[in-house]
Amino acid sequence: MIGIFDSGLGGLTIFKSIEKKLPQFDYIYLGDNARAPYGNRSQEVIYEYTRQAVDYLFEAGCDLVILACNTASSDALHKLQQSYLPKKYPGKNILGVIRPLAEVASKLTKNKVIAVMGTRGTVESNSYIRELKTQSLKIKVIQQACPLLVPLIEENWEKTPETKMILKKYIRPLKSHFPDTVILGCTHYGWLQKDMQKYFGKNIKVLDSGKIVADKLSEYLNKHPEYAHASKSQAKRIFLTTDDQKRFAIAAQKYLGRKIKAEKISLQ
Repeated sequence: MIGIFDSGLGGLTIFKSIEKKLPQFDYIYLGDNARAPYGNRSQEVIYEYTRQAVDYLFEAGCDLVILACNTASSDALHKLQQSYLPKKYPGKNILGVIRPLAEVASKLTKNKVIAVMGTRGTVESNSYIRELKTQSLKIKVIQQACPLLVPLIEENWEKTPETKMILKKYIRPLKSHFPDTVILGCTHYGWLQKDMQKYFGKNIKVLDSGKIVADKLSEYLNKHPEYAHASKSQAKRIFLTTDDQKRFAIAAQKYLGRKIKAEKISLQ
């Protein structure tokens, strides 16, 4: 079973693509909606919240967990992989979303100018700068923190004029640096990808984070089949949230295009 974790609804943009690419596996999606957004919290708090989620998913039977959250991938992934996992869950693994996006962006860029839009936590961590520089020292990275977008998406305001106005304000300074590739450094932003592409224009490529992560996960599982086994019957889909399950289900239905049943849990 594969676990997919996000601070809220954003990871559904990753789950949708993974499910489409790899429908044969069982999945548990966990959104920590009650404590979202993570982007403005300290590294210590982000690590602790992420550890709690990882514990829950491994105890629920997952062998592999995808941190479908850029903030968690920035502030918690390395420590969990290096210090926590070998002692607590040997034989299991955790993957993030930053490296797959950086690898693809570095191959696609022609003028070596890449824009990153993310939460304040992801931007201040400089995780994308470090990862992109490992791909090529010639790459110039322009970052923009967008702290208002996650709360707006969590409140289902992504189609409102106010959100579009804020989005344009975040994009304007990035365009002045003439990037040709844009990384959405927060999985929530997938809900706004079409509007972002429209505002950046046709000559600037806004990456599809879900598709990229799904493709990279498929490659990883081909090399490491021990982390996931195809379901012997109908593949399971379990949706968990730390907040109101009905509200979560309504939001998930809007993005996934089907009705789901969500269960409320607590993390500690």
